[in-house]
Amino acid sequence: MYLKATQMLDKIDEYLKEVSQFHSETLSEIEEFRISYNGKKGILNSIFEEFKKVPNDQKKAFGQKINTLKQAVNAKLEELKSGISMDSTTEKQDLSRPGYPLELGSRHPINLVKNKIIDIFKSIGFAVADGPEIEDDWHNFTALNLPEHHPARDMQDTFFIEQNPDILLRTHTSSVQIRYMEKHQPPIRILAPGRVFRNEAVSARAHCIFHQIEGLYIDKNVSFADLKQTLQFFTTELFGKSKIRMRPSYFPFTEPSAEVDVYWGLNSETDYRITKGTGWLEIMGCGMIDPAVLKNVNINPDEYNGYAFGMGIERIVMLLYQMSDIRMFFENDIRMLEQFKTL
Repeated sequence: MYLKATQMLDKIDEYLKEVSQFHSETLSEIEEFRISYNGKKGILNSIFEEFKKVPNDQKKAFGQKINTLKQAVNAKLEELKSGISMDSTTEKQDLSRPGYPLELGSRHPINLVKNKIIDIFKSIGFAVADGPEIEDDWHNFTALNLPEHHPARDMQDTFFIEQNPDILLRTHTSSVQIRYMEKHQPPIRILAPGRVFRNEAVSARAHCIFHQIEGLYIDKNVSFADLKQTLQFFTTELFGKSKIRMRPSYFPFTEPSAEVDVYWGLNSETDYRITKGTGWLEIMGCGMIDPAVLKNVNINPDEYNGYAFGMGIERIVMLLYQMSDIRMFFENDIRMLEQFKTL
């Protein structure tokens, strides 16, 4: 056993000499060196296994020798790693090759059109207002001249919160206008863009989630002619078409009320299809604010009046980009979204 221990000590001396003479500047060779000594099946582990068989009277000298080897290996590894330059880690890379192309994202078509509409109205003095998507009955219905049991509430199938029937998902962004009027006195000129919810069957032309943008202007001596001129400017800027018509309609919060059509033309088969052969397209509703709504937000209707309008953004997007299915906006299909990278 003494002879074997002596042979092992000589072997460790050989390892020490090998470690001191080892030199490399490549990470792969250094890693091989580390594994050969410090790996699970490496030299140091095999020596420690042999150490268990060494007689007790020889263990001190043998253990000191093993520790010397272990320290030499670790010191050599630190020395080699610190001596490697950054250039040596990229020695096999061709730095003249072009880089990998970066995938650029794109804005969603709804955001593209929404931002364009906002920019048009901002150019004539409108500011942007925001409000919560979870609303109460007062701001969504009652303050807008839609008291409880009013038949016009049936026009908007509503998602109510079961635990509290007074809380609901807003059915229009008119609730933002109410909140703004409660906190500000005229003159008021705002846009209220946002997502709204209605309990409707999902199809190619309708969805339970969609986006609206509504406008509100309140001041002294505001006329219906002011409303028409504003909307004519908007349609010219957005569609490049200035011919509009206004048809009498009904909304509980405006009186008189109107539907706005823009003359799209009949220059192609697509024009015939989307206008049903008339050349006219309905794009929004509008009207003069009902005095009862102004009273509900503590604005004197004898001193102030104003107009409001609202449109569905999806409908405008479908017109501008000739899209036939509203469900495409919510599917996140990368093939559809990539078409808007350059816009």
